[in-house]
Amino acid sequence: MRKMLVISIALTGLTLLVSLQSYAQQQAHSVSPQQATKSIKIISTAGARALADACSGWAEQNKQVVAMAILDWGGNLVESHAMEGAPMNAIDTALLKAKSALRWRRPTSETNKMVRSGQNLAPTFMRDFPQPGALPIVVDGQVVGAMGVSGADGEKCAQAAIDAVFKGQATSSAAQ
Repeated sequence: MRKMLVISIALTGLTLLVSLQSYAQQQAHSVSPQQATKSIKIISTAGARALADACSGWAEQNKQVVAMAILDWGGNLVESHAMEGAPMNAIDTALLKAKSALRWRRPTSETNKMVRSGQNLAPTFMRDFPQPGALPIVVDGQVVGAMGVSGADGEKCAQAAIDAVFKGQATSSAAQ
């Protein structure tokens, strides 16, 4: 009797396994090649350079010295620049800010307020740098990257650069 029960359970398990494999194969085959991929927008190197130039121009007009880092949607550094007179750690700081804006998909000033109020402490546990000065860059609803600026009015500089380069076609959550 016990042997019969073990055999019955084994056959039931085998039947379920075959059924699950068949179901998984059907699901995999029901996705078209177009559904299996996604088109994404990226910041080009020319676009990143233009952002850096526009931010530098804004900073010069406002008599400020800044450094900046521009990331693509995947967090890869596309461009960095420090104006003459920027502190040695300025690009590193801009990069940390840009990474935080990209991860949280919001201006780092907003993330900073959440952390300070105790509403969300996760950025500190995740080793982010939620200090004001960085914005995500959103085009057609997709986050295509982020720009971090160290020094003075970083988010204003980043917003001015995004506005100048994307001419109203890109936003950050601060501009929405």
